[in-house]
Amino acid sequence: MIRMTQGHRCFFRNAGVGARRCANPRRPALPPSARKHISRDSPIRANYGGSPSYASSSSSNANAGATVPASIKYAKTTAGTGDPEGLGGSTAFSTRGPVTWPALGLVAIAAASAVGYYKIERERRLENAMGKIVSSESGWSPNPELLARRKYVKTEWGWFPKEDAFGGAGKPAIGGPWSLVDLDGNLVTDQSFVGKWTLLYFGFARCPDICPSEMVKVGKVMDILKKNHPELHKNIQPIFVSIDPARDSLKALRDYAKDFHPSYVFLTGAPQQVQAMAKKYRVYMSKADETDDGDYLVDHSIVIYFHDETGDIADCFTQSMRPSDVVEKVVERMTFVPKY
Repeated sequence: MIRMTQGHRCFFRNAGVGARRCANPRRPALPPSARKHISRDSPIRANYGGSPSYASSSSSNANAGATVPASIKYAKTTAGTGDPEGLGGSTAFSTRGPVTWPALGLVAIAAASAVGYYKIERERRLENAMGKIVSSESGWSPNPELLARRKYVKTEWGWFPKEDAFGGAGKPAIGGPWSLVDLDGNLVTDQSFVGKWTLLYFGFARCPDICPSEMVKVGKVMDILKKNHPELHKNIQPIFVSIDPARDSLKALRDYAKDFHPSYVFLTGAPQQVQAMAKKYRVYMSKADETDDGDYLVDHSIVIYFHDETGDIADCFTQSMRPSDVVEKVVERMTFVPKY
């Protein structure tokens, strides 16, 4: 057997069997467009799977030094052109990427248009809002259902919202006119406390723990203020409003009042009156754990509402606040002096 090697292919010749060839899998097949430039007897054609030359080993060595024909030297292929078959037409390969300069230009134009529209729309809305502002002491609110009307004062720089402890956001739209009765059956309204700062709490006499805890906290606040700020203490009135008028009769409230600070004012009224007042203060209340004998608890908001001497909301104190925290806020609100 004689083995003849040409390029990356090897040929075996057996006198009784004929010729066999073993292709190197790493060597790619020559494209058809390039094969026509290579002669049939060329070693390159034999190396790429053309008709092999079955010359002897010595003849093969002699051909190794022969001059390469011009047709082979200047052979052209289509590798890397996107046209692997050499068809010269459109193929499935694309020479263009997914992003082009015209596409980038369109994106830039769209972005610039969006920014310009935003600026124009913003200026238009600001002009409309300024046109609605009442530059007087009557005040204005962008949404009266959520924010209270901001009062305006005239300064040397023009009309500005009256400065208060709530800052630029303004006060929440909480509170309003109401009317109830006290433990003596006398009519009491929101106007009855004009000139006094009030600490208002909603609860019910049969509350097992939360209401007593909050009312004791208010009592501690009053004692601390009396000791450290007596001038402020005398202008503050704690108020308790029952949200369970069906069971909290005047007699029940009188007995309930004995366990708490003597400065408290206890109020109740008809269910419609209580519900109307609770709605104005956005108090949540609902029956819970009702038993077969008609007993129940009342789930409700746990907030202490602090009002100024005009009846406007000044602050709100939550259950998580300690008596010292409430005292600090009360003193801050009552001694606040606006700059204009």
